[in-house]
Amino acid sequence: MYSDGSHVWDEWDRFMATQKEDITMIDPGVVPASYWHVLDDGRVQCDICPRECKLHKGQRGLCFVRARVDDQIVLTTYGRSSGYCIDPIEKKPLNHFLPGTPVLSFGTAGCNLACKFCQNWDISKSRQLDTLMDSASPEDIASAAKKLNCKSVAYTYNDPVIFHEYAIDVAKACREQNINSVAVTAGYVSPEPRIEFYQHMDAANVDLKAFTEKFYWKVTGSHLQPVLETIEYIYHETNVWLELTTLLIPGYNDSEKEINEMTQWVSEKLGPDIPMHFTAFHPDYKLMDVGATPLVTLQKAREIAIENGIRYAYIGNAHDKAGDSTYCHSCGVCLIERDWYELGAWNLDEKGRCNKCGTLCAGVFESAPGAWGSKRQAVKLASFR
Repeated sequence: MYSDGSHVWDEWDRFMATQKEDITMIDPGVVPASYWHVLDDGRVQCDICPRECKLHKGQRGLCFVRARVDDQIVLTTYGRSSGYCIDPIEKKPLNHFLPGTPVLSFGTAGCNLACKFCQNWDISKSRQLDTLMDSASPEDIASAAKKLNCKSVAYTYNDPVIFHEYAIDVAKACREQNINSVAVTAGYVSPEPRIEFYQHMDAANVDLKAFTEKFYWKVTGSHLQPVLETIEYIYHETNVWLELTTLLIPGYNDSEKEINEMTQWVSEKLGPDIPMHFTAFHPDYKLMDVGATPLVTLQKAREIAIENGIRYAYIGNAHDKAGDSTYCHSCGVCLIERDWYELGAWNLDEKGRCNKCGTLCAGVFESAPGAWGSKRQAVKLASFR
């Protein structure tokens, strides 16, 4: 089932051994990066995430998009995207942040993790910059979101940690247009850039991939503790709305023991109001030999979470209307009915309180839900310039 984790470093060694790139600052997508320092042996260390890649001239980090030019680290994908799409906010997934509203979503290439099960692997594992077919300035994105009546912009598909500078500039431009910024992330970021990044975010969904170091190391090539620290930081030190997602992979991270420990940790460290999404795995990338997650596994995970005090536990990537709807933790009435990404009954008042008993539902709500529904609409930003 598990390998020893060497797949990450075998891939890394092969990649680094072939690097003879002459990256140039003339390229408009190449900009100076933040968070790095020069080592005594002449290598330059990238400090954006706990991987701390140490680079010789012309080399790129494992994420592919942060590289060394001369004696500095640069971001090579500034202003470049794998494409833009309007999604329902529930697809991020965020169930308690402006329900029913559209979100303009985009990502770049690369990733700082090496997940065997990646379901966006054609983007996150890309080693070709020509996959970045659309380009836009931060102001272009904010303007397009405004014209398209999107309430938010989501940094997603791959992890915004690795395009830190671009994401922050987009977020600044969005804030000037009263557009929210949503980070969809694995949370694998170092403490100092984490502080700067979340100053500019309004909501985040952190992918808590499992609750064992064994899984993180052998399946993703990373470590659990930095992710837990990011989750605690967002909740305790910022005003960012936070939700968590765990993709349950049969035989890897779906045991009742592990789910029990995870949900107990969330309840104890963060409290009962953090929405948790348990989503179904489908065979992809390097885990094609693992079957899809049974619905009963997702339902059991939700049940365990609720037993451990989590008020808002959800099922995703599988059809379960009851398991995807929101209920009042006081009187049990259905507050927000969901069928996939379509909203039905709405029983919250203008302040986010239960219409029946007046109990507040945790989240960021408007007086009425949006009506975007389940539509997914590709967008060419060039038409909005």
